[in-house]
Amino acid sequence: MVNILCFGDSNTYGYIPDGSGRYDENTRWTGRLEKILGDRFNVLEEGLCGRTTVFQDELRPGRCGSEFISIAVESHNPLDLLVLMLGTNDCKTRYGASVQTIGKGLEEVIKTAKYYGSDGMKILIISPIHLGNGVGEEGFDSEFDKHSEETAKKLSKEYEKIARKYECGFFDAATVAKPSEIDREHMDAQNHKIFARALSRKIKQLQYDSRKEKTCVSYLDFLPEKDVTLGII
Repeated sequence: MVNILCFGDSNTYGYIPDGSGRYDENTRWTGRLEKILGDRFNVLEEGLCGRTTVFQDELRPGRCGSEFISIAVESHNPLDLLVLMLGTNDCKTRYGASVQTIGKGLEEVIKTAKYYGSDGMKILIISPIHLGNGVGEEGFDSEFDKHSEETAKKLSKEYEKIARKYECGFFDAATVAKPSEIDREHMDAQNHKIFARALSRKIKQLQYDSRKEKTCVSYLDFLPEKDVTLGII
């Protein structure tokens, strides 16, 4: 069995934009990804609403990703792949964090994960979807503002540099998915579907790169050659 741990915030948790709860396992991207990859893959979910890279939320405890990643990784070891998608909550006005500061926070998560992860565990860094225009307006999420939107849009470039530095895979979720118009922050069911398909293709790309470089057998070698993503409804 190939174990993939997905560590993120509310968009990994599967928060429904209208606030009515959580998408079921057949709707959220993590569940769809497992179906696309097939029976030999076990996609483990560690999504928590409000999770940041390193910031403490004074209103909700346990949101600091760098403190919890060691527990999550050790709890699920041995792991073949760790998928990290954090940064949206770091853009909240209360933290006042720059793109560079958020990037440093991500580095802390990566370093801790590498220390506690099993031998051979690979990491895929995902730059999250953008915040929607006007997300901080009345009736939406007052924890964000226009500056938050701008910061979120700049995360991709910073994350890509960090991925190269730590020899991690990289994918920009904003190139394929976007937030719902309902709350301007979270993916709707259709975007969970689109994101899962795109992420499966990214993993297949990693498979190709791995074989081209003639690396040893890993989780990538179990991936099917045929693109089965069109079978997901």
